[in-house]
Formats: sequence, structure tokens, C-alpha cells
Amino acid sequence: MALECNIDARGKAARIKLGTTVVIIGIILTIPTFFSFPSILWDNLPQSATSMSWVIIVCTILGGLFSIWEGRKGWCIVRAMGFKTKI
Repeated sequence: MALECNIDARGKAARIKLGTTVVIIGIILTIPTFFSFPSILWDNLPQSATSMSWVIIVCTILGGLFSIWEGRKGWCIVRAMGFKTKI
């Protein structure tokens, strides 16, 4: 499957902005999770809650990086599947 350019300059800019915002949000979420902030509020917080927090953070950052990559390549996976997008 060739990654043909299927978005214009507006779409590229929107995906890069979206990806950057999502990566920043992921980094912000890392700080309280790293310092175990939820366990300060709740004494009996299960370990699975902290593990799930890390999974959510990693998925958030990877999703943001994928969006940045889409913007840089000029390719959109949703458009490649045949859906129409506004941008």
C-alpha cells in the first residue's frame, strides 16, 4: 500500500496541531502518575489503577505522534479507508 498524499495543507496543519496538543496532554498526565498523585488522595488505590494510567498515557502519546506523522507525510488513515473528512 502506497502512502499517497491525500490531504491538503490545511489538513496537514490540523493534524500536526492536533498531534502536538495530544502529546503535550500525555506529558502533562505523566507528571501526577509518576509521582503517584492518585495514591495520595486514596489510601487503598489498587495497583491496576496505576498500571492502567500508564497504558492510557502511552496510548495518548503514541496517538499524538501518529497524528504528527500523518501531518508530515500528508496522509490520513481515515481518508485512506474511504471516509470523507471536512479538513
